[in-house]
Amino acid sequence: MVDVGEKAVTRRVAVARGAVRMRPETAAKIADGQIAKGDVLATARLAGVLAAKKTGELIPLCHPLPLEYVDVRIDVDAAVGRVALEAEARITAKTGIEMEALTAVSVAGLTIYDMCKAIDREMVLEDVCLVKKSGGRSGDWERGPHE
Repeated sequence: MVDVGEKAVTRRVAVARGAVRMRPETAAKIADGQIAKGDVLATARLAGVLAAKKTGELIPLCHPLPLEYVDVRIDVDAAVGRVALEAEARITAKTGIEMEALTAVSVAGLTIYDMCKAIDREMVLEDVCLVKKSGGRSGDWERGPHE
């Protein structure tokens, strides 16, 4: 792990996004709460939050961090068969929080896949990326419209 002992404590925020592409019928069943395993959206949100809290255990060189805030937002577009995911994580610390936001999005997407795979094995977790981050030595960064 990188030595962060000499780094300044700053307020850090990271936002990550991703999506699960699926058949429109699958997205409609998610939106209507008709998946046999249960409430997909609530379960995916909770899985994302839990994953952010466990990032230091999952990613070998990540520092374990005392998170101050994690939110996972999910939007279902049944017409196109897409579930959009966005996670935001916040902390006041010596190291960044990007991996926690990315892990939250990834695990929320994997949870959706797991809960719906019985009816749609062609789902794809896609476009997982950091959207913006603030704080730390490198300052603020935001993904451009074509990145």
